[in-house]
Amino acid sequence: MNYAERLENVTVLGAAGKMGRGIVLLAAMEMADLSLEPGYESLAFTLQAVDISQKALSGLLKYLRSQVQRTAEQKAAWLRKAYEKREDLIENEDVINQYIEDVLAIVRPATEIETSYHSTLVFEAIHENLDIKVELLSRIISHNSRDAWFFSNTSSIPISELNAKANLNGRLIGFHFYNPPAVQKLVELISAKSTLPDLADFARQFAKKLRKTVVPSHDVAGFIGNGHFMRDALYAVAEVERLAEDFGLVDAIYMVNKVSQDFLIRPMGIFQLIDYVGLDICQCILRVMNERLPGGRLHSFLVDRLISLGIAGGQYADGSQKDGFLKYEKGRPNGVFDPEKQAYAPFSEIAGRGDEALGVLPGQAKPWKSVIQHPDRINFLEGYFRQLKKMNTLGADLAKRYGRKSKEIGLELVNEKVADREEDVNTVLLTGFFHAYGPINNYFNGESRP
Repeated sequence: MNYAERLENVTVLGAAGKMGRGIVLLAAMEMADLSLEPGYESLAFTLQAVDISQKALSGLLKYLRSQVQRTAEQKAAWLRKAYEKREDLIENEDVINQYIEDVLAIVRPATEIETSYHSTLVFEAIHENLDIKVELLSRIISHNSRDAWFFSNTSSIPISELNAKANLNGRLIGFHFYNPPAVQKLVELISAKSTLPDLADFARQFAKKLRKTVVPSHDVAGFIGNGHFMRDALYAVAEVERLAEDFGLVDAIYMVNKVSQDFLIRPMGIFQLIDYVGLDICQCILRVMNERLPGGRLHSFLVDRLISLGIAGGQYADGSQKDGFLKYEKGRPNGVFDPEKQAYAPFSEIAGRGDEALGVLPGQAKPWKSVIQHPDRINFLEGYFRQLKKMNTLGADLAKRYGRKSKEIGLELVNEKVADREEDVNTVLLTGFFHAYGPINNYFNGESRP
């Protein structure tokens, strides 16, 4: 079975979810593009978009139409050539509309898992629940008639464990897209010892066709991305608990969030990032990692407490941010949750105190967006961190501690054979988390390296 034949009949489980719909979009467009290439006219490309919610599937089709139109407009020249034998397609608008219809015609929304029984490739993008994943994958493999291969979008569960419990006999690989899949360039590729070599080769070819940056991760719970992010987040929580003794919990959350964003030049503060992912999702990932890794230290009572009070973060169906550690107005944080009062304290009440306690930013400081667009980013960062190292304010001290810890976490992932190389850890944080520099650097101890 060649590349195109493997993609002839695809299923995406969890197709209407935040990750699933992006996977549907990417896979359906790749299938449509193949159908326009010479030699594949006999293949009947079909994508089963499976989800438990019919209403969500209706929203999926609206999402696909708008996203495919945007992509089609960007590659109109290629489409004109692909459709050159269609004399009825005259204007660019005609070509674009035809491509939209061709992509949508491939997608078959369904609420029944039985539709996957004839698929040659199955993407699993459901909730991070081992039992549910195993149940669904086991059902499919026991009824599938096409020697299906499986891609799991799990961000934490070991592939070897999924493979063994679902009896997939090496037909499974971890293909971890980052959110949102249509935009994010990074894919973590996780092979178990049992993963079929031909499946791994196909996965790399598929990622290349999608123009993704592929970073291999070893099959260790949490992999590289969450292996770093979860430990980074737990360090931030520990700093909050330490600072809370002097400044109170609310002010401490504000201060650590500001240090991680403004002083360390990240796209968002650590607690804003936790909110974006979802406190409940982070709790789930931590549980998976804590149960499978030595030490038993990957847990946060503060996250548990907020979830018990109904604070979960995540996004609404329209993509807007739900309240979590922070409260949001028009997509921007403007308050911190106080678990004692079970209400949000507005930034207007706490920012003055927090900023005064932290002290000023280095004189060279620029916002993250300006830094990633800087024509000489490396030299800028070297100068910025040299200046930060000389400062003795609370904010600078917290930033230096945080930067050293982030590097320590990255090196730990290499030493524990989760990542092959330091560069792989840096690529994940640069590409998947949009950091301005990799965590494994020398900005806080001399000679600098991005």
